[in-house]
Amino acid sequence: MTVTEETRLFLDAIKRLTEKIGRPVKLMEVCGTHTVSIFRNGIRALLPQEIVLLSGPGCPVCVTPIEDVDRAVALSLNGEVILTTFGDMMRVPGSKWSLYHARSEGADIRVIYSPMDCLDICRENPDKKVVFFGTGFETTSPSVAATLLEAEHKGVENFYLYSCHKLVPPAIRALLLDPETDIDGFILPGHVSTIIGSKPYEFISEEFHRPAVITGFDGRDIIQGILMLLLQIQRHEAAVEVQYTKAVRPEGNTKAVKLMEEVFQVVDTYWRGIGLIPNSGLELRNEFSHRNIKKTVKVDIEPAEEPRACRCGEVLKGKKMPPECPLFAKTCTPESPVGACMVSTEGSCAAYYRYGSSFRRE
Repeated sequence: MTVTEETRLFLDAIKRLTEKIGRPVKLMEVCGTHTVSIFRNGIRALLPQEIVLLSGPGCPVCVTPIEDVDRAVALSLNGEVILTTFGDMMRVPGSKWSLYHARSEGADIRVIYSPMDCLDICRENPDKKVVFFGTGFETTSPSVAATLLEAEHKGVENFYLYSCHKLVPPAIRALLLDPETDIDGFILPGHVSTIIGSKPYEFISEEFHRPAVITGFDGRDIIQGILMLLLQIQRHEAAVEVQYTKAVRPEGNTKAVKLMEEVFQVVDTYWRGIGLIPNSGLELRNEFSHRNIKKTVKVDIEPAEEPRACRCGEVLKGKKMPPECPLFAKTCTPESPVGACMVSTEGSCAAYYRYGSSFRRE
């Protein structure tokens, strides 16, 4: 990145604060876009050695369980179903097949760019059940809710949802409750926070006494966010601050939140590599159960486990760096992923694979 005079002042202040703190500081970014931006801008190389940046569970593709991928594959092979999803889900490995493999075997699987595209597919294929395999955090959930309500309003009866939507704050709580977690502060996601605001994160500072900063995505934003965190740490303070003030309000986008609450209910759900996290998932409310493909079409799958040597779970918890996984860059690559963290461009393993050597300190 081009280091402007303002950014240089931030970096100088970071250096001074790091010296005052006098110990290593572990900060976790909880957003895949932040992970990629940190690498692209060479931010690790600009920071003091004592600042360790960890990548958390900020990639929805990476935390979608194997069982859900297997069920989506099984649904796609049902002749009555057209399965739709976002492109980054296509290569996520299930226990045997990915969606990409299933499509090569004849399954009707279509990559879409907006959930609303499903409604056109529904109208063109009235004899098929069109299922949106919905993954994502609070950023994408409102658009899925809006699509479902539009299908209700327009009487599009063959639109269904397979919801794998997840909520970010409960995942952070789960990390903080883990006695092995060693995180000094959080770089909180900008996109998610434009929807939910800053208030849902206040437990981080109030209950766990950790500082947190909602941060934008360019190099300057991230460096300023790190500076804000270090200021809190040096002062022995803990608060949720907003660096990304141009897009995030404390109350968030109330209309989008209302849409989610109208369509979804909060449930316990599994996160790949992490396990069951209470109140961390979104499932359709009972009044929309006729749109819930899980209740409409039953599929049988075999129980599945993560590949034994895969360390995605420990990477997502900030306990290991991707290169510490024995499969990393050997049997697990973006072209042939074993673990989900290597699939998406925002997955931490994929980011390390693509950019890591460029910024590795000697």
